[in-house]
Amino acid sequence: MKNYLGIAVSIGVLAAAWTQVSVALDLVTWVAFAAWACYFAAGGGRSGFQRGLAANLSGLVYGFLVAAFIGAVSFPGALAVSVGVVAALMCLQAGWAPLSFIPGAFVGAAAYFGTAFSFWPTAIALVVGALLGWASGVLGARLQVVTTRRTPTAEPPSAPAAA
Repeated sequence: MKNYLGIAVSIGVLAAAWTQVSVALDLVTWVAFAAWACYFAAGGGRSGFQRGLAANLSGLVYGFLVAAFIGAVSFPGALAVSVGVVAALMCLQAGWAPLSFIPGAFVGAAAYFGTAFSFWPTAIALVVGALLGWASGVLGARLQVVTTRRTPTAEPPSAPAAA
């Protein structure tokens, strides 16, 4: 448990602060938590921040394109076709390193649909979530030094340590 104390405290404090601020400002709380998780799932650190956020934002754009397409055409299966094409594109974009975190693209698109097609509120929450991930990783690593009296690694913890 001691190996996770720094990250646990940093995430707990930042999660409480984000929840309070987002509710007070009528921001989309849950989307930031999804983007925050993407930061760690993409490996944390600078790479996790860049890959997670880039993929999240690309998914947001893909979701927007699906909504625009189904609003412009009316044939049976238009939604299914557009979602299928976009899902394939979100996987294919992983060939380019900045967009290589495939789950992040799906999270971005799902967040757009889950916010009832609210582009800017979703974009803001995705960016805030990535920033919270970065902040919690840095703060967690620094707090971990205090709790274990060890030098932090270059990258914040992103997965449980081996026993």
